[in-house]
Amino acid sequence: MNDMTGGFTTDPAVPGGVANNFRLLQDVDVKLTVEIGSTNLTLRELLALGEGSVIELDRQAGELLDVFVNGTLIGRGEVVTVGERFGVRMTELVSPEKRG
Repeated sequence: MNDMTGGFTTDPAVPGGVANNFRLLQDVDVKLTVEIGSTNLTLRELLALGEGSVIELDRQAGELLDVFVNGTLIGRGEVVTVGERFGVRMTELVSPEKRG
């Protein structure tokens, strides 16, 4: 059924409408970003950074990390190791109503 949205429909009366739309989008690449914290620096402080410099962030050790998809906060998690790599275990999802 074409509803002026390029053939996509969210009409629950159309069999498989929503499910088919999601199936079409499941292979679309998105950018996942994990933020451990942030800070503000002056340009002088930034230019003074070198190897071995430590930058204090606005988070406490052990605090959950923010997980973003395409710049939108979707949840929070904790750092885990997966073999020789870091990973994030999702511990909390942000409801769509609370996303900014």
